[in-house]
Amino acid sequence: MQGTPSLTGFRPLISRPGTMLHDIIRYTPSYGEQWDDFVRSSNNGTLFHLRRFLNYHPPGRYTDHSLILEGPKGTGALFPAALQQRAGGKWLSSHPGATFGGLVTPVGLSFQQSDALVADLIAYARQAGFGGIRLTLPPTIYNRRLSNYTDAALLRHGFTYDRREISSILYLEATAEANLAKFTNASRRALRKAENGGIEVRSSDDLADYYAILLRNLKRRHNVQPTHSLAELQHLAGLFPEDIRLLAAYLDRRMIAGIVTFSTNPEVTLAYYISHDEAYQQYRAVNLLFYRLIEQAIAAGTRYLDFGLFTIAGAPNRGLARFKESFGASGMFRDTLSLAL
Repeated sequence: MQGTPSLTGFRPLISRPGTMLHDIIRYTPSYGEQWDDFVRSSNNGTLFHLRRFLNYHPPGRYTDHSLILEGPKGTGALFPAALQQRAGGKWLSSHPGATFGGLVTPVGLSFQQSDALVADLIAYARQAGFGGIRLTLPPTIYNRRLSNYTDAALLRHGFTYDRREISSILYLEATAEANLAKFTNASRRALRKAENGGIEVRSSDDLADYYAILLRNLKRRHNVQPTHSLAELQHLAGLFPEDIRLLAAYLDRRMIAGIVTFSTNPEVTLAYYISHDEAYQQYRAVNLLFYRLIEQAIAAGTRYLDFGLFTIAGAPNRGLARFKESFGASGMFRDTLSLAL
């Protein structure tokens, strides 16, 4: 973290006690470009930490309280955050409008620096009158340099696990053929069935067509709505045309399945929405979609494919777990930690 550039130069929010190593500065839009530059060069930043992503939420949906932790050698961390009402009053929480939050830190952060960042965040929250802090961390694979220093520092300072969800993670081999060898026999047969059945897979801009499939699928299977409205998804895809994409499967020019992917950072592609038209389930289009997605991710130099969660509040959907395992995926925690003050 030597010589990390500074985002600010403004007066901190609180008077820093002698025990604190960082000034705490509240984010304002004037820092937007510098913030995003820091996220892109950081060890663990993702698309979800970018102001360009967070700003898609309409004014008034959340009360943003994002922070910049400014150290003696430059910016030590960013914390995309918002106020949330919880037991004990207002809490400082990872931004609820993002899949991941937590502290965005530079490459090469030491344990001592991680420990100081967490200690200073707690001191700030106490002095500012918050009832607690809650953070959702990206899984470790989202780190350019693998590290659990932040997790360890949080636990050392009294944070406990609020939720431990499991996400299905696939390590991408050097070739798609090597990944295909990790598919189960049933998954390989389904892939061949889709290929022999005339399924065509290609990138698509037709989010409206796909969204109709997604709505029906989520309503029938889980009786829930997608996280994003169609207008929001279209807006985000317009903001990040290289990072948010729809890979769709067609039968006789009819879209029958698709995967909306988020290229979250150079390490990981996240399959955010996965859905198919159940009237065409026998064609096994999703199996072919994932194989084509694996091909594309490997060609782009991505190291991991994140299939997303198969747990809700810790309870597993075993069928969904088996389906993702059929492509060679295994499980990794997506943790939320909290500390009542």
